[in-house]
Amino acid sequence: MIYADNAATTKMSEAAVNTMFSLMNDCWGNPSSLYSHGQKAKDILEKAREDIASVIGANAREIIFTSGGSEADNQAILSAAAQGVKNNKKHIVSTAFEHHAVLHTLEKLKRYGFEITLLNVHEDGLIVPGELENAIREDTCLVTVMYANNEIGTIQPVHEIGEICRRRNVTFHVDAVQAVGHIPVNVADDNIDMLSASAHKFHGPKGVGFLYVRKGIILSNLIEGGAQERGKRAGTENVPGVAAMATALKEVVNDMDEKAKHIASVRDRIISGLKEIPHSALNGDAFKRLPGNVNFCFEGIEGESLLLLLDDKGICASSGSACTSGSLDPSHVLLAIGRPHDVAHGSLRLSIGEDIKQADADCIVSSVKETVEYLRGFSPIWRDLMSGKKEFIL
Repeated sequence: MIYADNAATTKMSEAAVNTMFSLMNDCWGNPSSLYSHGQKAKDILEKAREDIASVIGANAREIIFTSGGSEADNQAILSAAAQGVKNNKKHIVSTAFEHHAVLHTLEKLKRYGFEITLLNVHEDGLIVPGELENAIREDTCLVTVMYANNEIGTIQPVHEIGEICRRRNVTFHVDAVQAVGHIPVNVADDNIDMLSASAHKFHGPKGVGFLYVRKGIILSNLIEGGAQERGKRAGTENVPGVAAMATALKEVVNDMDEKAKHIASVRDRIISGLKEIPHSALNGDAFKRLPGNVNFCFEGIEGESLLLLLDDKGICASSGSACTSGSLDPSHVLLAIGRPHDVAHGSLRLSIGEDIKQADADCIVSSVKETVEYLRGFSPIWRDLMSGKKEFIL
């Protein structure tokens, strides 16, 4: 099997598994308890907080543990909105191709009188900082922009956006679920006020993540019930999961540059091979993208059929976000960058990890070529395109 869906989830590292199992057996106390067994759990929790903070250039007290990226996104956005209401500022700037954890939360805020500006995303999958600055108004309380797109992998100009937001005195939230553990992230250098991350995207366990909240930013409670996480996130902390997340993050950022070079070289080999398929197109900028992301559209086929046939060949891939993989609608990300409805249906996302080999890349390319040719062989859309009844788009 060739696993090429790391953007959906990653396999837990052996070190993370060992950390988690060890603590489940030996340190299962409640970190809020005063007795020694509970305090041992608390020490492990705080050590994990320090380790995670050090990776992203934060202070340990600025890290709040959550159940994952979606919860962190929700808490960050709703907290900024609550402060906006207090200051009579009910305008938020975001982009049209954010993760649904962001977009659906913004839709919710619309029902409470907020005005949402979703910036257009250009064909290369990038937003222009100048356009973002022009969208900021006197009543803007938040800018929320993802660090790297979960479908097409494009890396946004976060540093420039952070400078704009700090100069304009607007809170800046970053969904960094796809970025943390894959590319260098430093919240201080990039003037980030809040940042969301999820452990299972960098070889940690599912169901655990974190929210960075810069000192001075007022955080509202999303979950009430206890004084955990300095009163900002109720519920007994998942100590084994948090510790495993810290273990995985420390491990994955070790020699990150070398790992990224290897992954990117295999990525480029795949991109080069898939470009040979007639009437295909790479989605997103070829260079300003995550090391392991490949996203293509193939005219005249359906992405779901492509995925099922690739699975028969032992290749695990995706047609977009894992959160919407059951939907028959085309990707909102591809529509946002201008891909027509019909073309967006024929998409393929490959997200590879550090264990990928050059031979795997060649197998992926040959398998995709064979499968696309096979599907086009009985596609009525492809028949119309070849006969001239329809015009090619790609």
